[in-house]
Amino acid sequence: MTVYYTKEHEWVRVEGDEATVGITDFAQGQLGDVVFVEVPDAGRAVSKGGEAAVVESVKAASDVYAPVSGTIVTGNQALVDQPDLVNTDPEGEGWFFKLTLSDNHELGDLMDAAQYKAFCDSQ
Repeated sequence: MTVYYTKEHEWVRVEGDEATVGITDFAQGQLGDVVFVEVPDAGRAVSKGGEAAVVESVKAASDVYAPVSGTIVTGNQALVDQPDLVNTDPEGEGWFFKLTLSDNHELGDLMDAAQYKAFCDSQ
């Protein structure tokens, strides 16, 4: 299992050809208390960098982008009922969606944990 990160503060955990996507702890900290989440439906095709989900907090609304292209396997319905999971466990139970990768080569454009930490430290 490998975890990658984007400059938009999404994480993607890859196991085989399936990827789980969420927002980072840094991102949820910037958003504040999350009050609403909209997750994508299974079967929807998403493109790298395209809008895939929505997260709203007391501060702002924001899109969650697909870090890689693929087909949605499932959206995390638990977030619809408990959007605060994004705050309490953003890189665990607070995941947004799972997808089947359509191009593994896109992973090469993402950051590893050390690169992401350096990126956040430079903000």
